[in-house]
Order: sequence, then C-alpha cells, then structure tokens
Amino acid sequence: MVFQKFNLFPHLNALENVMSGLTTVKGLDKETASDVAAEMLKRVGLGDRTKFFPSELSGGQQQRVAIARALVLSPELMLFDEPTSALDPELVREVLKVMEELAEQGMTMLVVTHEVGFARRVANHVVMFDEGEIVEELPPEEFFTKPRHVRTKRFLEHVK
Repeated sequence: MVFQKFNLFPHLNALENVMSGLTTVKGLDKETASDVAAEMLKRVGLGDRTKFFPSELSGGQQQRVAIARALVLSPELMLFDEPTSALDPELVREVLKVMEELAEQGMTMLVVTHEVGFARRVANHVVMFDEGEIVEELPPEEFFTKPRHVRTKRFLEHVK
C-alpha cells in the first residue's frame, strides 16, 4: 500500500526504507536486500538518491521511495490512497509517470484519486463514491463521456 503521506521512516535513508520489508518480512540478508532495493529505486528514477534521508528528498521523490518500498515485495495488487494529494502540482507528474509505467507493465492497482486525467488514461474500470456509497461504476470511456448519475455529472463538470 502507498499512502498519501508517504509514511517513510525518517531515520532511514531511501535505500534502508526500501530494504526494510525485504529484511523484516521476507527475511533476506542485508546484502541481497540492498541490491534488490537499489534496483527498485533505479526503476522509480531514484538510483542516485539511495543515501538521501526523507527530509532531503522532495515530496515526489519521497512518494517514489514509498512506491519502491511497496513494489519491492512483488505484490499482485497495489493500493494507492490519494498518492498525489500531498504533493505540489509539479511533483504530481513524477509520481503519475511511475504509476503509468506500472500500469503499462500490467500491475493491478486500486487507486483512490482526484487526478481525473490520470484515471481516464490508465484505468480500465472507474468507480465514483459519494458519502461512502457507490454512485457510478463504468468503463472509463463511458464514465467520462456518458455518466448516468447526476452526482458524477456534477463532479465531472468541475474537473474538466
């Protein structure tokens, strides 16, 4: 799972944050875990930031470390809870690029987001919630061009 507020360990550098699940959950030795974590950080565009602590990274970089930390465990499904909501607009692009690459590689993702353009490009199924209730559930093209529910129509009017 990737949270909207990163949830990185502040006393660990990027490499150590990504390694943590490999050593604690998977039981890998530190050398192997370090190699695997370094490769994953390269995959998300942070191969040159392995020794940086969260406080030394931008919000987008911190979120990419969080994505690498989740990915390194080889999940079948990744959950993203508003992964760009805590980021400045220019940093949103960095994170969405990584997520789009994951989608292209076949990663199954459940994403809670207000990034409508991203959802339209990447999703194969869109669900609209309002006050804890599902109000619309459609394929993306239909959701964005022919929504059925008035709540969905109102939402889309504000984001287009």
